[in-house]
Amino acid sequence: MLAMIGRCQIALNGDPTPTIPDAQNRTYVLSRRWTPVLVQGPSMTPVLRHGDAVLVRRGGRIRPGDVVVATFHSKPELLVVKRAVREVDGGWWLESQNSAVTDDSRRYGPATVHGRVVWRYWPPSWPGRM
Repeated sequence: MLAMIGRCQIALNGDPTPTIPDAQNRTYVLSRRWTPVLVQGPSMTPVLRHGDAVLVRRGGRIRPGDVVVATFHSKPELLVVKRAVREVDGGWWLESQNSAVTDDSRRYGPATVHGRVVWRYWPPSWPGRM
């Protein structure tokens, strides 16, 4: 089952580990090492498109240029897929791939990164390592 990501509510439940509700309102915790994620929205076009399914690895080293799953400190209910640009005081500066979309650190400030997108496995005609 794919977890939904993008402009969706996440539940913190008093725990710093975010959870993601799917279309059937079941909850998936991002604490597992590997998490399947469904991308929603145009912010990462052309690298990732709405409807792409990716595999996210929680933990590990994040480098500038990595595509990541994160939450902004100023808007913790918004779980996003963005490109890590640089480490800043308090987290990471993230930017959308699509310059027309500005729902990134330019609007919300630094973010906490929860994992790195490592593989796109859907659509099958466009799989590949990130």
